[in-house]
Amino acid sequence: MGPFAETAWATPHGLPPFERITPAHYLPAFEAALASHSAEIAAIAGESAPATFANTVEALERAGQALDRVASVFFNLSGSHTNAELQAVERTITPRLARHGSAIYLNADLWARISAVDAEAEGLGPEQARVLDRYRTRFRRSGADLAPEAKARMAEIAARMAELGTSFSQNLLADEGAFALPLEAEDDLAGLPPFLRSAAAAAAQERGGDHGHVITLSRSLIEPFLVFSTRRDLREKAYEAWIRRGENGGETDNRGLIAEIVSLRAERARLLGYESFAHFKLSDTMAGSPDRAMDLLRNVWTPAHHRAAAERDRLQALIQAEGHNFALARHDWRHYAEKLRRAEHDLDASEIKAYLPLDGVIAAAFDTATRLFGLRFAELSDVPRYHPDVRAWAVHDADGSEIGLFLGDYFARASKRSGAWMSAFRSQERLAGDVKPIIVNVMNFAKAPDGEATLLSFDDARTLFHEFGHALHGLLSDVTYPLLAGTAVAGDFVELPSQLYEHWLEQPEVLRAHARHHRTGEPMPEDLLARLLAARTFNQGFATIEYTSSAIVDMTLHLSSAGEEGLDVTAFETDALRRIAMPTEIAMRHRTPHFAHIFSGDGYAAGYYSYLWSEVLDADAFDAFREAGDIFHPETAARLRKYVYGAGNLRDPGEAYTAFRGRLPSIDPLLRQRGLAA
Repeated sequence: MGPFAETAWATPHGLPPFERITPAHYLPAFEAALASHSAEIAAIAGESAPATFANTVEALERAGQALDRVASVFFNLSGSHTNAELQAVERTITPRLARHGSAIYLNADLWARISAVDAEAEGLGPEQARVLDRYRTRFRRSGADLAPEAKARMAEIAARMAELGTSFSQNLLADEGAFALPLEAEDDLAGLPPFLRSAAAAAAQERGGDHGHVITLSRSLIEPFLVFSTRRDLREKAYEAWIRRGENGGETDNRGLIAEIVSLRAERARLLGYESFAHFKLSDTMAGSPDRAMDLLRNVWTPAHHRAAAERDRLQALIQAEGHNFALARHDWRHYAEKLRRAEHDLDASEIKAYLPLDGVIAAAFDTATRLFGLRFAELSDVPRYHPDVRAWAVHDADGSEIGLFLGDYFARASKRSGAWMSAFRSQERLAGDVKPIIVNVMNFAKAPDGEATLLSFDDARTLFHEFGHALHGLLSDVTYPLLAGTAVAGDFVELPSQLYEHWLEQPEVLRAHARHHRTGEPMPEDLLARLLAARTFNQGFATIEYTSSAIVDMTLHLSSAGEEGLDVTAFETDALRRIAMPTEIAMRHRTPHFAHIFSGDGYAAGYYSYLWSEVLDADAFDAFREAGDIFHPETAARLRKYVYGAGNLRDPGEAYTAFRGRLPSIDPLLRQRGLAA
């Protein structure tokens, strides 16, 4: 067990002692923690005294601390800094953890005690009543009311799903790590600005130095390559590798796994009495039903489709004006959209990047939190970290009290899965004492060579603000019970704090203060700032189609019973896109074989719509600050902290939003925000 045998780590802020933990420590630590948690559960279920909130629900909340500690370290590292040994542990432990969870949620004695707790007789407070309600909901949705045979099948499904999700993730990481497009001759680098050449050189060094420059499948490398490269043949080669991840016909092909996942999800939903997995999933969300989610997607799809058609025609005209006779293809869109943006808005993406060094954008995100919530950030140098690139900050409230610890892991590497996310090494609670959160943001920005500043695109900067919004949701959590802490909210509410936070990046007041040239320190010129903001809705037809098509395919897949007959993943995706008249020049943001949001786990399955659902909320929510006449309006910010960022799952999401805003939101601000309003 090594360091996991210690009841407390004598490290700054109680951080995991990463340098002392080896892959060999995990399985013994998991074994001991699982045994300990099982004993705790058995004691709660077998308690002879009548069931009370304290001896049943609160006891459940106190149980499993050792398991939480091992799992939080392990699964954070399996995503952000893995290796073959950790992947072997992951394949072993994920089905065991699933079986362990099933044994708890399908324990008849435990369920009888939870059902017997009398909230009214005990005079439970609102937070206690919410915890009890959420436990009862979780147990029912896990099959606690089913007959013994159905319970056994639910446990089998959970274990198999854990295996499949792990295999999906590891296959995707293998595909992403296996591809590198070498750029050997000067002609291969045609069109690439200095920042991208530097990033491609750094990626080549990280891949062993066999080539001078390489383009990998990290989004922060491949997307700018597709924008700037004037080599159409190389753009096509890189793009095809990007959209074919998980669909290569070899050992890492994900299509068979997906067919089984979809089938098992449908079976689980039927066992629980639901028409489809989508109906099951959305029954416990703010949307409430697939119909309401699909209505929103359709309401956005129609104007976006018209807008994308107009964008396509302008790009095709630009191709012809250059004297070419080829039809616009998917690997051309970003390249010609950038040319059109330069022509229409006199805006060059590389010019913008010069004013968005990583450190400046981090400072902007921190300063926004200071002005909204009074937070202070102090960088720490002498703390344990799992990779040399990881940075750490102590976070304090306006009164000087400690809020928690924030870690930033910003750069792409082969040991890290793609994308960007927020996670926790420790979540806030008060049940086991005044427990402060340890929150991490993980990104995949292309690291500049030593001595040079890492420069972000405006989309990269938006991603950083987005994930820091999630981080604040974890850091500002102010609840007693772990079950309700931080981001443990409905799936279509969890993106509100993150997407709302993006709005501050686009405010002139923030950009004037923090968008400064990485060499001279000069602020972004006013004319460039004006052009940047004027182009905010440029190419939004494309962006909306790219996202919404992914959400529609996700929902369609989980409304169907296709998996039961042996799903042909590629054919299903093609047919679903045909039925919504998907433009041939645009691909889904996440094609099904590499759609990690919905197949690495259940988190966003039948739930990818939630980004758009939350965007209805965030566009309307930011209007509250506009209406107050101050983007840092103190009273509005205080309500936002109390009812959204700090409240965890204390309330139903509709109630939480209404408590902040005074009413439920309208879709109109979203359509205006995306430039899709009629």
